[in-house]
Amino acid sequence: MSSPLEIARAAWGEDLPDWVEALAVECGATSQNRVAARMERSAGLISQVLHAKYPANSSAIEERFRSVFQLARVDCPALGTLPAHECQDWRAKARSFATGNPLRVLMFRACAACPRNAREEG
Repeated sequence: MSSPLEIARAAWGEDLPDWVEALAVECGATSQNRVAARMERSAGLISQVLHAKYPANSSAIEERFRSVFQLARVDCPALGTLPAHECQDWRAKARSFATGNPLRVLMFRACAACPRNAREEG
């Protein structure tokens, strides 16, 4: 049985990104399911990335991995410095307006004007 790192190296070859290699190492250290759970993504998505079969742009997955496992942080105009995956979550919530929570209203406005959000949509 091949390890996640061997699978990633075979699938990606010399083009193996550093973050995919680190993802494979994390999967080998615990399990693909545990890594997926920590990233709040499916194990199938992690498998697609390791096998170089993820059909879409993987920049959001890379950002999430780096945030959860490598402690990547971003500067939010509304909340200050926070983990990049929390920024991702706020951007997703801000796609629809909700008035029941003042923080959601604040983040709806802040995310709409944020350059990180504009880059993701572009």
